[in-house]
Order: sequence, then structure tokens, then C-alpha cells
Amino acid sequence: MPMFQKTLMIFLMLLVVAAGGAMYGYYGEDGTVELGAAERPAEVPEEKIAVYVIGAVNRPGVVTLDAGARAADAVNACGGVLPTADMEHVNMAQLLKDGQQLRIPQKAAAEELPVGGQGKSSRASSHGKSGKININTADEKVLDELPGIGPAMAKRIVEYREREGMFRSPEELKNVRGIGEAKYEKIKDRVEI
Repeated sequence: MPMFQKTLMIFLMLLVVAAGGAMYGYYGEDGTVELGAAERPAEVPEEKIAVYVIGAVNRPGVVTLDAGARAADAVNACGGVLPTADMEHVNMAQLLKDGQQLRIPQKAAAEELPVGGQGKSSRASSHGKSGKININTADEKVLDELPGIGPAMAKRIVEYREREGMFRSPEELKNVRGIGEAKYEKIKDRVEI
């Protein structure tokens, strides 16, 4: 083999080895293309938001959701709505923001709104057929009619209902701060759920 051919063969082998090394470095050990730092997508941390859900939901309170969550996500995180929820006045597709308060109203509250100048009075919607006061639908003014329940106590009852959800029994009134056994005994025959 002449010297020229030997030199050409060595040159070609070096060229093949160099090309192979370059390919190996470009594709990496696992066969994937390595991207430069400018080409790599920035990792976006998952953002979370906190929303305070009150009103006619099973478990009112603060829920943590992914950013971009909707009202329906917050309600579902609270165990869903109560049967008395007025869903006609809630936009379940509403985008939520961090720190927002989401209120799910009761149907009774909607019935009290005047329609065409003629509204159903809160007194009529809060008193059952038996004449007793419905503690799940009565407003502060109606609750104030109960013996021993003044405006401040009526407000606490409404706040308790909004925070904890609907009363499941009249006896649950004793969970409201300021209503003990004695006060409950005075009003138990005048309330219902």
C-alpha cells in the first residue's frame, strides 16, 4: 500500500472518530438532543390560591386551589352545596382570585328580594306553616322576635349558619355562643328547621 493511501485511510478514520464523538456529545448518552440554556423552557411552579367559601355549602371555610380555579372548584372542595342553595344567583364558571370570598346564598334570601315592587316579606318566608320560626331561613329581624334573643344574638345565629352551614336540628342552636340550655328551653317550642 503506497504511503498516500495509508495517510488517506488514517485521515478518514480520524474523521469518522471525530464525527462520532461530535454526534455522541450532541445527542447525549440517552439519545436525546441536549438543549442549550436559552432553549430550555422555564419551569413554572404550580401557583395556589386561597378562597374563603361561606353560605349554603356543606363545609364552609378556606380552601386552597390551583391558580385559574373556578367557583365550581371551590364549592366542590367544600363538599358541594346544600339543598337550600340559590344557584341562580351564583356564577359557577367565575374565575377566582387569591384571597377572594365566595358566598353561596340561600334560596330564602332570594325570595325576599322585591320583584316588580312586590316582594315576599322575610316574615312570611321565615315562618313555617306551624307558625314557628325556621332558623335556617330567618333573617336577624325575624330571629329577634324569639324570647331572650336580641339583635346581637340574632346576628350570631345568622353568622353561625353562614360559617357552619344549615342547622341540622333545633338543638344545634346551643352551639351558638350565648345560647345555653336555659335560653334554648325558652325558644325550643318556637323554632324549627
